[in-house]
Amino acid sequence: MSANSLGHAVQLARETLPPLHPAGRPFVLGGVAATLALRTISKPLGLLAGVGTLATAAFFREPRRVPPRREGLVLAAADGLVSLIEDAVPPAELGLPAEPRTRVSVFLSVFDVHVQRAPVTGTIERVAYRPGKFLSADLDKASEDNERNSLLVCTRDGHRIVVVQIAGLVARRIVCQVGEGERVEAGSTYGLIRFGSRVDTYLPPGSRVLVEKGQRTIGGETPLAEVPGTQEG
Repeated sequence: MSANSLGHAVQLARETLPPLHPAGRPFVLGGVAATLALRTISKPLGLLAGVGTLATAAFFREPRRVPPRREGLVLAAADGLVSLIEDAVPPAELGLPAEPRTRVSVFLSVFDVHVQRAPVTGTIERVAYRPGKFLSADLDKASEDNERNSLLVCTRDGHRIVVVQIAGLVARRIVCQVGEGERVEAGSTYGLIRFGSRVDTYLPPGSRVLVEKGQRTIGGETPLAEVPGTQEG
């Protein structure tokens, strides 16, 4: 195989196989080590460990996403299924007025990509973590009772969007990579929830919802809503 052909093959592999989120590297490396060790004891055990390692790598995948360029959109923060669209008061720990906003909830199964992406371009005004229970993330009360991490993001037009990472029945770890005062770009990765979870997005008052219950979303690409004052172009 020529150098050009090899380089092309490597490029195709990079484009086909999504990169791994840094939080998953210790798990995958540990799985590789366990696989090699078990193979010396038993080939079936080594094979089982290898399958588990591949499944772990798949869970921590972070595929490249291309956000829409259109202004005024609130994008899905996660891959998954729209499980609820309802009015609800944002998490109290963010210090916002106790007034209901439209909330779009996306449920992530263990087979979905589990990184979370910024729904808009803006500045992080507040990051608030609250411990809680580990109920099944598809239950209505999971938004109120489960462990969660909330972000309040303000756009350059002054719209304030809330996005909440919620732990689930199996999920026991929420990772948030951004802090107050940081600027995020729409579609950029800001966190991760380990294994099965939910993400709630609270929209600015007057927003027009663009998804329906039961629809699947692609994090960083699917428009959830259009904020008020947006002109289509």
